[in-house]
Amino acid sequence: MGFFSRSGPKIKVQTTKKDSFSGWIQCSGCSELIHANELQQNLNCCPKCQHHYRLSLEKRIELLSDPGTFQELFTNVRPVDELSFFDTESYEKRLRDATGKTGRTEAVAVGICELEGHKIALGVLDFSFMGGSMGSVVGERLTLLIEEALRLRLPLLLVSASGGARMQESTLSLMQMAKTAAALAKLHEAHIPYISLLTNPTTGGVTASFATLGDLIFAEPDALIAFAGPRVVEQTIGQKLPPNAQKSEFLLERGMIDGIIKRSDLRSRLAFFFDFFNSKDQLAEKTALGVYREPTPLRSGQSEEALI
Repeated sequence: MGFFSRSGPKIKVQTTKKDSFSGWIQCSGCSELIHANELQQNLNCCPKCQHHYRLSLEKRIELLSDPGTFQELFTNVRPVDELSFFDTESYEKRLRDATGKTGRTEAVAVGICELEGHKIALGVLDFSFMGGSMGSVVGERLTLLIEEALRLRLPLLLVSASGGARMQESTLSLMQMAKTAAALAKLHEAHIPYISLLTNPTTGGVTASFATLGDLIFAEPDALIAFAGPRVVEQTIGQKLPPNAQKSEFLLERGMIDGIIKRSDLRSRLAFFFDFFNSKDQLAEKTALGVYREPTPLRSGQSEEALI
């Protein structure tokens, strides 16, 4: 046996880190190192710069509903490959793959829940299912939810995260824009409030239909909100877009949305507006029944006691 020979390696190679540094990532917003566990505990927001990472469908529902109150509806409505569409692979296979990846049958979950005690109708798009694209079933489930909100007179909250209409369904997917808009028009006529929450990204036919038809339209910070993305627009017009164009802060300055809400404030802020809408409804009912009357305006120099 040679002097330098050995029967086995003397240095152990550790393939997975077992110290506290495993799981560190570089933030896309501030480039600082943050731990994955810390990110998860902060609602998938960077604890240093508050950069909002995408939130899963399950976490989004958990955030926007009181524990154990979400009851999912219309899961029996499922997609089919009506057009036998094929690009690099069949639409049927894409649906199977998306279902296998997410454990869900479509890019939306709709149902009834409570938010800080307020009973509401909730719909959430799932970007991990074919980019949150709107096909026939997404449009149908949303329309059924809107009709359920109308029937039960419940305020509606829809959360968008989508690449737009689903190309594999062609005109069938584009029809969902008109269908959801028509259903929302009936909700509006019944004076039932609808709040739309836009998250990163909200684009295409979703932006051009139900996502921007809310009585109140809010967005998360730094969310891309557009019909066509920045690259497509720049190629079309032949010039660069302004910095942060099509981001939620840019759109707020120009009046397209009503406000930007940090994820940590979503529950309390949305509950505030639902409470406001609810109190207005109660006021309208009391006025119609003659229980409530507008206070008599004070004359100059008259005290409130004089009205008693």
